[in-house]
Amino acid sequence: MDWPDFGLSPTPAASTRPVPATSSPSSGRVSDGWEVTVYYTAVEEFHDGEPEQVSGCLQLDCSNGDDDLGRYPADFVRAVRDEGTGRTAAGRYLNWSYDVGFWIDSQPRSADGRALVPFVSAAADPGVLPHGTRFTISACGRQDDGSALPSATCGALRRASWLITDEFTPGLGGNRHIDAYIGPETGPDFTDSDWYVTLQGARLTIN
Repeated sequence: MDWPDFGLSPTPAASTRPVPATSSPSSGRVSDGWEVTVYYTAVEEFHDGEPEQVSGCLQLDCSNGDDDLGRYPADFVRAVRDEGTGRTAAGRYLNWSYDVGFWIDSQPRSADGRALVPFVSAAADPGVLPHGTRFTISACGRQDDGSALPSATCGALRRASWLITDEFTPGLGGNRHIDAYIGPETGPDFTDSDWYVTLQGARLTIN
C-alpha cells in the first residue's frame, strides 16, 4: 500500500508507575507489553448520515459553550467524538474533548489545546507517561487477531519519533496503552484500511 498523504513524512520524563524495562545507553529505556492504537482526524467529505446540529464554542478559550457550530453528517460527528478532531468541508476543524465539548478551530488539537502533529503527537494516561515524554516504537508486536502488521504501517510507526502531548478520556487509557496520531483520514472506510490498527505486545523505547 502506498504511503498516505498525511501532510507530514515520519521521521525516524519517565513513567510514574513501575514498568518492566531494561536499559540501553544509546536508545533509552526499553519497555515491553504495550497496546498501541492509532487516532486520526476525521474528514467530513468522507462521511454521510443525516445532518446533525452541533453546539459548542467558537474559539479555543472556552468550554461547554452553546454557540451554533453548524450541521454535519451524523457519521462525521460520531467520528469526531471518537477521535477528538475532524476537518470540515469549509476547511476548519471541529474538535471535541470530554471536558470542553465541541469547538471550532483552525487546526486539530489535543484535549489541552496543543496542535496535533502527525507521526509525533501521542496520548497516554498522565500517571503512566506524563506530558513531554518522548518514545519510539521499537517493535510493533501483533494485531488483535494475532497477525503481523502490514510492513508499510509498522515501518512508518517505527520510524516516527513520538511525544506525549495528549491524554485519554478518563477510563479509556491504562497502564500500558498509548494512542498515536497519524493525521487526517485519506478516504472513505478509513477504519478498514491498513492504517487504522491496534498493536498488542508492542515494545517502546522511552527517552
